[in-house]
Amino acid sequence: MPVMSGDEAPGPAPSVANDNAVPLDPADVDAALTRIAEAIGRHIARKHIRARKAANDNDGDSG
Repeated sequence: MPVMSGDEAPGPAPSVANDNAVPLDPADVDAALTRIAEAIGRHIARKHIRARKAANDNDGDSG
């Protein structure tokens, strides 16, 4: 009888993490996606504002 190594041993069948068939309300999904998109947009805008301020940190008042 051949001995199987750990890589060859059969494991349990893969299962889905969330296999509950919960119906999603399209309006709720759309609202959630809108909130996520708005948050991403705010994050990107903040990054651009910070980069712009860093690039324009010479006010000309010194001297």
